[in-house]
Amino acid sequence: MIDTAVRFFQEGGFFMFPIAIVLVIGLIVAIERYLYLSAQKITNRRDFNRLHQMIAKRDFKGALDYAQDSGTAMSTMIGYGLQRLARRQGREDIEYAMEEGLLDVMPRLEKRTQYLATLANIATLLGLLGTIIGLIAAFTAVAAADPAQKASLLSQSISVAMNTTAFGLMSAIPLLLIHSVLQTKTNEIVDSFEMAGIKVLNLLSDGSGSRPGAQTQAQSGSPSAPAAAQAGGTPVRTPA
Repeated sequence: MIDTAVRFFQEGGFFMFPIAIVLVIGLIVAIERYLYLSAQKITNRRDFNRLHQMIAKRDFKGALDYAQDSGTAMSTMIGYGLQRLARRQGREDIEYAMEEGLLDVMPRLEKRTQYLATLANIATLLGLLGTIIGLIAAFTAVAAADPAQKASLLSQSISVAMNTTAFGLMSAIPLLLIHSVLQTKTNEIVDSFEMAGIKVLNLLSDGSGSRPGAQTQAQSGSPSAPAAAQAGGTPVRTPA
């Protein structure tokens, strides 16, 4: 099998080498992206569970410090909302801030994934180009060959030229499949961000909500008349 693959590669001509380089680059990008997205999925879940517990306990200062120190995509998004919370802003402002944080981290998740589709197209086009150039060279050689050998020489030359197209497709198809897998994985992470943002907003709106100091307004007003009457002292009589 190895000998067949080596012979197949050697008979394909010069364009087999650029296609092989494109395939290697695509595999490197695919492995790096898969490892990065897998690590992000684990760390984002860990940080969300930690921040969710701290926000549920109303430890907003500790949650903000943890989000700023962590630096993960999930912590960055929630940290944007906690910064607005520290400024005593409402739910709508916190939601906008978290959407801004999501837009900030999305390029990190989608980085270099689109290269795989481009590399797959390049491999296919290189294969077609190698085949066309091989056919041109084959017909040129057949034109000057002995008439008795033209048929066999032409069929052999065409067979060699088609190897380039076959290798280009063999490189492009796996890259397209890997691109689809990584794109699906990225979309799942983005969906988890949106779900986490909704859970955090609902948690902040529960109880003291996103305005933890709002309840002090009820304590800052003047006492009512019945409360003043019960505070002590005898009532003042007005003259008849």
